[in-house]
Amino acid sequence: MKQERLVDLRATTVIRTLALIIAAALILEVIWIAREVITWVVIALFLALALDPLVSLFERRTKVGRVWAIGAIYIFLALVITAIGATFLPALIREVNGLVDALPSYIQDLTHGRGRLGFLETKYHIVEKVKAQVETGGANKLLGISGTALSITQSVITAVVATVTIIFLTFFMLLEGRSWIDRFFSLLPEHSRPRWRAIGDDVYRTVGGYVSGNLLISLIAGSLMTIVLLILGVPFAVALGLLVGILDLIPLAGATIAGIVVVTVAALHSPVAGIVVAIVCLVYQQVENHILQPMIYSRTVQLSPLAVLIAVLVGASLAGVLGALAAIPVAGTIQVILRDWLANRQTQPTPSQGG
Repeated sequence: MKQERLVDLRATTVIRTLALIIAAALILEVIWIAREVITWVVIALFLALALDPLVSLFERRTKVGRVWAIGAIYIFLALVITAIGATFLPALIREVNGLVDALPSYIQDLTHGRGRLGFLETKYHIVEKVKAQVETGGANKLLGISGTALSITQSVITAVVATVTIIFLTFFMLLEGRSWIDRFFSLLPEHSRPRWRAIGDDVYRTVGGYVSGNLLISLIAGSLMTIVLLILGVPFAVALGLLVGILDLIPLAGATIAGIVVVTVAALHSPVAGIVVAIVCLVYQQVENHILQPMIYSRTVQLSPLAVLIAVLVGASLAGVLGALAAIPVAGTIQVILRDWLANRQTQPTPSQGG
């Protein structure tokens, strides 16, 4: 007969466990509520890490204060963005207006079963289905339209607020980031400060390398697509290339969304152009995902290609787009800490050697 075992738990142990669970739940709840602000902070952190080398270089060369160096870099970036806008914005506005002007004819062709999209009406009767949904919606349709307009207005306001907030967050991170890091190091034991400063420098180079690598890949994607569309004579080539470059900043999903839009516009221009652009998009996405990204990130972030792919997949599954964006620098940071821990462990004497 087996003897029963009784586990005696103290009241303080139970209280501490419950307190930890409640504290963890509260922290997760706060993170969920403030997830939008946390996203702004993460974006500002990436921008600060990307701009810090330029600010530091300008500060060393000109011997000016930190505030003036940051202001000069901000003005320089504003001038660069203005110059790019002055170069491409007229063509971009012209092409976007042309796309908007062409939409009614596309819709008319679709309604009468003509043109590239006519098969949607002749085979699937898409227009009748949309009309039926509108008629059955009744008053809900009007409310839906007003709700959509309100949602769009709120999105625009949020985007403006987010942009301004990120600009100021980046400014103050560039201005006060080093002092915050110094305060953190001052809390550590004096003998361990050089080690953690070396880890911080490696993490800084890792995240900065990721930001520069991501920008380089997006520039390649946008430029390649613009060239292909110009060669094929597809309209709105500059606008579509810019869209590809912006969306390509988002790992995994961004390139796919951009590819769908570009292939659709190219197919409306001509079936041959649609097929060629689809092939280019498929081939380039494979090259980017399996060759270009691992090769660039393995040099800038110093991660193996396999580690890059695994990090992006895990990050995307855990936190969507933001997780995919942060996955590679987080993986690089973990690698830096593990590498330092292993190196420090190997240099420590074993008990037999110490005795």
